[in-house]
Amino acid sequence: MKIVITGSLGHISKPLATALIQKGHTVTLISSNPQKQGPIEALGATAAIGQVTDAAFLTSTFTGADMVYCMVPPNYAAPDVIAYYETVGSCYAQAIQQSGVKRVFHLSSFGAHLSSGTGFITGSYKVEQLLNALPQIQLTHIRPGYFYYNLLHFTGMIKAAGFIGSVYGGNDSFPLVAPTDIAAATAEEILATNVHNPVRYVASDERTCNEIAAVLGKAIGIPDLKWLTLEKEQVLQPLLQNGMPENTAMNFVELGLAIHNGLLQEDFITNKPVLGKVKLEDYATEFAAGFHQQ
Repeated sequence: MKIVITGSLGHISKPLATALIQKGHTVTLISSNPQKQGPIEALGATAAIGQVTDAAFLTSTFTGADMVYCMVPPNYAAPDVIAYYETVGSCYAQAIQQSGVKRVFHLSSFGAHLSSGTGFITGSYKVEQLLNALPQIQLTHIRPGYFYYNLLHFTGMIKAAGFIGSVYGGNDSFPLVAPTDIAAATAEEILATNVHNPVRYVASDERTCNEIAAVLGKAIGIPDLKWLTLEKEQVLQPLLQNGMPENTAMNFVELGLAIHNGLLQEDFITNKPVLGKVKLEDYATEFAAGFHQQ
């Protein structure tokens, strides 16, 4: 099959492309960086260099493909992150419709079943709705949990304050996921040509904040590391003082509150998947390496 993958050589797209190439499929990888052309071709894929906000480029690249995998590259510097998601989603929708591709996979997120109250995840909801409105396509939304590597954002806080703190913490529980497990699940969906799942949740592990702090603390030599639940203003003000745009900071806090109150996890809990291979203890080694490098 001819398959187009967005996301360049990212954490998910590279292993996904590799898995599909190994199965004998023809893969085109979209990247915005011309310097990635060589590494993409070395992988055995065709490079398509352009922007996912360019609907004409996407249409040209999607034309003739049997399947496309669409993801929205992060852009936390956007003045309005949700509007940015809608812009990219609209370009994908236009390109899918105009190119005539019939099988579509969209990297979404757990929590994307909700239309509001989830911070950045509202953007994933809006992209899902744009794609759901397209006629005559088979669409699968891949909804992963909380990416393990986002835990590295707490490195500075741990080193400065000696604890992890956010608007969620303590016994709050949520699904964690490794990009390689997302790639494996997505490849499974792509290769299952006789099966169509409208939604596929992906998670590698499910833990409480207390458990996460204990495992990561052990890995970095702080065995009594705690994950504290902070008030909204205790989290928001430092973000703003450190120069984060207000829109971005508000989305971060709203997302955290959705984890704390259980909103983000509710549909995941109802539709729990078989967990992937990479457990928290496996990731802790990677976390420790990143922690000591910073």
